[in-house]
Amino acid sequence: MNERLATISTPVFVHDLGAQALQALQAEAARAFGLERFFRDALKSGGEGPELAVIPPGVFEMGSGEAEARFGDLPARNTSIDKPFAIGRYTITAEEFGRFETASGFHWQDHLVRGEGSQPAINIDLETFQAYLDWLSEQTGQRYRLPSEAEWEYAARAGSRTAYCHGEHLTCSEANVGSFAPPRKAVSGWRRFLPFCVPLNRAVEVGSYPANLWGLYEVHGNVWEFTADRWIGPIDAMSRKPAQGDWRVTKGGSWFEGAFDARSAARKPRFHNELDVNLGLRVVREL
Repeated sequence: MNERLATISTPVFVHDLGAQALQALQAEAARAFGLERFFRDALKSGGEGPELAVIPPGVFEMGSGEAEARFGDLPARNTSIDKPFAIGRYTITAEEFGRFETASGFHWQDHLVRGEGSQPAINIDLETFQAYLDWLSEQTGQRYRLPSEAEWEYAARAGSRTAYCHGEHLTCSEANVGSFAPPRKAVSGWRRFLPFCVPLNRAVEVGSYPANLWGLYEVHGNVWEFTADRWIGPIDAMSRKPAQGDWRVTKGGSWFEGAFDARSAARKPRFHNELDVNLGLRVVREL
């Protein structure tokens, strides 16, 4: 492990790098482990696990500046990701979760709305997602886990310093977000409904929108994604009581909320056993 890490450059400030350099950094990290930039682990029971993207170490600006910030955002500060890791190119799909159900004999609640095929696995609580991660770890001989909030935001930004990985604004062709919610906090009148997207009112199949520079899809919109971090601070603007340990940070926004909630820095507290049609998971696999 240490020999492999020694072959990877000292973490750099990724915002200083252009697109080619960012992808070269990713390829360098993958080569250190004998991997391609994108790969899958074989499952003992047959088939393959989720497709993963290698993420190189680096330093990035996490959180939001004053002009962008809203309630719940963390202040902008430099954060170091010291070790490379792999993360799902997509959120876990209904089909992938179904393999776990079949192989393990796990039976989920039939009365709940569920995704199908390549749609995100939804209406699943954190404890059940953890059982899926444990199964993946057993099946592959590798450690699968939840991403930390810092890992998630670093991978989602892919070197970007803007509100979204594609730039300061989000278009209808770049993400599945609610079209009838304000994309920014300081808007009024008809402008609060921008962008004028046709509302889908559901999560779409993964891979429907463009990937970021490190090959991750739907890091903005579609479904919120659990992280390993517990929510610190009040759970809403009216509360003066700090959240208890059962609240988790989720990232990415969803089809239900507007574009402003899908910013890379945006975050939202969700209860650990919460079930929702706009809440899913993107896995991390340690290297």
